[in-house]
Amino acid sequence: MTRIRDPVEARDEEERDLYEVADWERRSVLDWIAVVLHGTLISGARLFLVLLAVLILASQIAFGALVSEAVAVFTLLSVAPALALAAYLWQADVTTNEPLDLLAATFVLGLLFAGFAGVLNTGTDLALRSVGLTTGIVGFFVQIVVFFVVVGPVEESVKLLAVRLYAFRSRDFDAVIDGAVYGAVAGLGFATIENATFIAGQTQGVSDPLNLVATGGAITAVRALAGPGHVIYSAFAGYYLGLAKFNPDRAGPIVVKGLLIAALIHAVYNSLAGIVPAVVATVSGVPWFVAFFGFVVVYDGVFGLILLRKLSRYRRAYNETHDDPDEGPVAELTEFET
Repeated sequence: MTRIRDPVEARDEEERDLYEVADWERRSVLDWIAVVLHGTLISGARLFLVLLAVLILASQIAFGALVSEAVAVFTLLSVAPALALAAYLWQADVTTNEPLDLLAATFVLGLLFAGFAGVLNTGTDLALRSVGLTTGIVGFFVQIVVFFVVVGPVEESVKLLAVRLYAFRSRDFDAVIDGAVYGAVAGLGFATIENATFIAGQTQGVSDPLNLVATGGAITAVRALAGPGHVIYSAFAGYYLGLAKFNPDRAGPIVVKGLLIAALIHAVYNSLAGIVPAVVATVSGVPWFVAFFGFVVVYDGVFGLILLRKLSRYRRAYNETHDDPDEGPVAELTEFET
């Protein structure tokens, strides 16, 4: 953010000592204590968030039977498409490939912070059930409102927090496009624990191996289609977080814009996913899963293409401003840049 200077400092020609008049620096013991205490409080707040997220995850594991070989296998299969998409965005970074340790940390934070969204979403659902607003036509429209007011904004915010808390502060986060990469990885972490929760809920209590494979395979297929959406939504928000890092004087509105875009796309998906496939299946007679598959491919394909075009615009600008052969090889254009 652009620094506003006091009138005294603005007219001073560095002839006066303006310490605690119009300027400040660490001089006294109390100054150093204030700096250390401030840093400790900030670090403590970050640590508190992580520990709270760990506790929420631990409770999910304890009461939701998330830890089992079957759930682990089905979860790995369910996140394969999302992983492939996140890996593509990482590889397509025209600047430098982001370090694996930062990517791993962002993935873990995305996985952990999903618990915050789970608590808020569950609390909202329980509150609505307690007043009878989850059934009938009224419940249908209330649920749509919840998608736009609670689910979309909350889930995209916690995924962006996973990037902001650690990777954003790293010196390796040195380009706008890095935000999209880390956002995608945070979305992958979120999708992983969300898929595990759904799969565990559907397979809990199923002991027969054949029934377990059938039940687990069905929910895994559905969740495999839902995962890439999380990567796309949070890549949008992450891109704008990257833009905000290099435009600190407008950082707030830029971050808000990215969150609005991600939350809106997310909420529209949630709203249509329960309607469009059912209507298409009823009208056309095709199986519901086929209709759902077609809906996801079209919906995610449209917004995935928009995301890739946005990244391609950055890629083109990068190539045009790095055409000096002494600065290294220029990245090749892709089909989205024609």
